[in-house]
Amino acid sequence: MVSNGSDKLRSLALENMTRTAALFGGHMLDGKGDEGEDEGARMLKLKVKYNLNFHTSNVAMAAMREHDRQSLSRKQDRDSSGKQDGRQHPSAKKLKTEEPTDEEPFSIDDQTIKQMETAAEAKDLSTGGSAKSSAGSEALTVPAYPKNFGGVRAKNPGVANALAIAQDRPDWHPPWKLYRVLMGHLGWVRSVAVDPANEWFCTGAADRTIKIWDLASGKLKLTLTGHIGAVRGLAISDRHPYMFSAGDDKQVKCWDLEYNKVIRNYHGHLSGVYAAEVHPSLDLLVTGGRDATARVWDMRTKAQVFALGGHRDTINSIQTQKVDPQIISGSADSTIRLWDLAAGKSMSTLTNHKKGVRAVACNSREFSFASASADNIKTWRLPEGVFMRNLSGHNVIVNSLSVNDDGVMVSGGDDGTLAFWDYKSAHEFYRTQTQVQPGSLDCEAGIFGSTFDMTGTRLITVETDKTVKMWKEDNQATPETHPLNWKPNILPQRY
Repeated sequence: MVSNGSDKLRSLALENMTRTAALFGGHMLDGKGDEGEDEGARMLKLKVKYNLNFHTSNVAMAAMREHDRQSLSRKQDRDSSGKQDGRQHPSAKKLKTEEPTDEEPFSIDDQTIKQMETAAEAKDLSTGGSAKSSAGSEALTVPAYPKNFGGVRAKNPGVANALAIAQDRPDWHPPWKLYRVLMGHLGWVRSVAVDPANEWFCTGAADRTIKIWDLASGKLKLTLTGHIGAVRGLAISDRHPYMFSAGDDKQVKCWDLEYNKVIRNYHGHLSGVYAAEVHPSLDLLVTGGRDATARVWDMRTKAQVFALGGHRDTINSIQTQKVDPQIISGSADSTIRLWDLAAGKSMSTLTNHKKGVRAVACNSREFSFASASADNIKTWRLPEGVFMRNLSGHNVIVNSLSVNDDGVMVSGGDDGTLAFWDYKSAHEFYRTQTQVQPGSLDCEAGIFGSTFDMTGTRLITVETDKTVKMWKEDNQATPETHPLNWKPNILPQRY
């Protein structure tokens, strides 16, 4: 009985080896091996190959043989005639000698290999083919697989992770430096916007005024009055000579820049208005504030097109774009909502943040956006709003986010810290601390807003010390003077 079991195991192993030879060993079995290789070397190579392919099966077969040998030994001990002529049972001896050891790679003889060569003649596996028996009948069809068969990840997950980390390596960016400080406001500067022609920019402050500055020289060109509360939001149309302002006085105003006068007022908000944004391709204005409602206005007729309700707290930031979701809003209720402008309702609600969302910024080079909160800065893939990754390290209340076309994102904190990030890899490559103007308290070092100019080479920040600061890249910096100090995040947060 033991002999029959051993023969079955040997037959099963032979069948599996034949199948493996047909799949993976065709280039050796059909005589296409190395030229000048002798028969002994070829047999040794095949033995090692089969040992690698069937190591698990060999261990299982050896365990089964050991179990059978022990059972037979116990049976012989119980049988008084267990030993005949002082010789051990031949089946037990055979089973014991067939157990593989560490010295020999696999207990397979040359005759078995020759039988397998006769039973399987594999064709060229790189193009896919059929393995046929010696009689010529088709026995096995082999599909065409790529040469790396399973890829790097299947062979070595560590190498795959290393390749992923290498692809995530950030680009080198020079540090940024302060080159101009503008003073003129008499209160906290809360908002900033840049002219689409890149000639001037405007700032709104708690002194209830809007100031127009020359972008090249930094000179004050104009001061506009009309609000009776702090100016919290500014937006400039690139299709019309209009500028829009929103403030704590619940008012939303449209300014004609040809006459520097207010030509329209948009009434409807029930409390202070904190954000204003112009649609890039439609004559629409979107505003949001303390009444937790994002309102869509027809800028010409002053009619309210939609009142987008759903947030449970103040809307701090709004972004618009040409394709769905055309409106993105961040709220103090710690959620972000993506809005379907055609239907006038929310497409999805993102709840990953644990604290109120104070800033949202879209990336113009890829279909994604970033959001800032006191817990983390997060990036999201559009249009579904799928979470991508965290930008950890700026552990303060982040009031502003800005992204330029070079993949540099800037976050401004409530403590006056300015963090510069590589958007693609979430690496913080530079951080600086703003200095308050003389006569101000150190606690007034806070950043309320920021924006890049149209070229992305100049950064404008508005701060609590009543100043407007302008930043640019350090042209003297090189990768040698400011090397990239980057450590990959092996275990990133999932949410």
